[in-house]
Amino acid sequence: MSSMLVIVIVVAIGIVGFFLGRQRAVSKDDRSVKAHSLPHYHGWWVFLVSVLPAIIFIMVWAIGSGFYIERQAVNSLPVHNSESVIASQSLELGMVSGIARGLDKLTDQERANLPTTFSELRPLLSSKGVALATEGQDFMIPVAVQWNKSTARAHNIGAVVAIVLALAGAVFGLSGVNVRTRARNNVERIILWGLLAASTIAILTTVGIVLSMLFQTITFFQSVTPSSFFFGTVWDPRFSAAGGNGAQGQFGLIPLLAGTLYIALVAMLFAVPVGLFAAIYMAEYASRSVRSVVKPLLEVLAGIPTIVYGFFALVTVGPFLRDLSAAISGGYPFIMAQSVLTAGIVMGVMLIPFVSSLSDDIITAVPRSLRDGSLGLGSTKSETVRRVVLPAALPGIVGALLLTASRAIGETMIVVLAAGVAANLNINPFDAMTTITVKIVNQLTGDLEFNSPQTLVAFALGLTLFFITLAMNIFALYIVRKYREQYE
Repeated sequence: MSSMLVIVIVVAIGIVGFFLGRQRAVSKDDRSVKAHSLPHYHGWWVFLVSVLPAIIFIMVWAIGSGFYIERQAVNSLPVHNSESVIASQSLELGMVSGIARGLDKLTDQERANLPTTFSELRPLLSSKGVALATEGQDFMIPVAVQWNKSTARAHNIGAVVAIVLALAGAVFGLSGVNVRTRARNNVERIILWGLLAASTIAILTTVGIVLSMLFQTITFFQSVTPSSFFFGTVWDPRFSAAGGNGAQGQFGLIPLLAGTLYIALVAMLFAVPVGLFAAIYMAEYASRSVRSVVKPLLEVLAGIPTIVYGFFALVTVGPFLRDLSAAISGGYPFIMAQSVLTAGIVMGVMLIPFVSSLSDDIITAVPRSLRDGSLGLGSTKSETVRRVVLPAALPGIVGALLLTASRAIGETMIVVLAAGVAANLNINPFDAMTTITVKIVNQLTGDLEFNSPQTLVAFALGLTLFFITLAMNIFALYIVRKYREQYE
């Protein structure tokens, strides 16, 4: 029985319990005693005690049984007498998992006549749309078969227990329905715990992301000194193949940080004025019909994939700027096709809808009474916008610009195609530079040894980028609080 079917059954039990609980509450209310909660609260209480314990059990059981089955499969694999036992077992376990998924797609007759060698099984699974590497071994087939048997057994046990829990919860909830039962308090308490759990998941996710980068960064700094990383001006990681013993390389952050901030600055210099002026026009000057057309057209830009912007920069904007500079200088182009200016302009075009749409909503939310008061005192339309509306909307606009800046700093595809991958350190916007995110992708792709500095440096770069955005958020929060006290 699949997990989805079990969840549907559990929810169905909860829905039936809701109607039964509500009906039972109505039937018990004889008006002699004032009821504590409305009938639908009793129904929701029965629904929650039926569904929540069963859903929580399904989640815990899925995680626990999956871990147990995986450990069981690892114990069934042969022991390797090599230095990379963990890596070898991880690769074999991935292959066994792929074989197990492929076996699920076979018919009963095909399972009865299952090949005993991997060379015979691989074409059979390929015909079912399951692609497997050629490194599979014969001993993986019985392990995969046992994997599927254990998985099916765990699913059946979990399904039965979950349904029993749902039924028991429904009976428990219905037995407690009474006129003075505090069903409303119980429901609201569960909702409160649910909201707290959602907040906790968000916080723990952030902590998990930071810790996952922090531990690998600490390992990286055991090979490379922090001073050479944070203050180094040369980026030359000197890739070495997995298992090789290549040169240490130089991991200077300064060229990447400079490229990241430089390209983001050029993009913001282009996007902020255009987007903000467009937002002011749509919110304060445009008629309703014009606004209904212009705003959706601007927001279409936000839905275009960044790779398309990259192609636009590579094929159109970059060559145009290069040819334009060549025409100005008399034949020698002083603007490269891949440059900071190219990436900044194209990224700015991409960021315009973020600035305009968010700022437009924020400006529109400014109370009409502020505008009417300014106009009543004799201010012109432009003076009202400049001295009343924009200051009142400043906290929200700062938040919109922060979101836009974070989007610019985290962009990768446009930079790869429009600015290149060269880690240069210069102030000429007509030359090529690159960003931290591009190098993170470069360091984590390819056949590289995971524990090498060439790979671990990606985590140090990611952690650095995290603290940059954190500093931006703290600064924006300071600005928002300062001006919110002034205008609210």
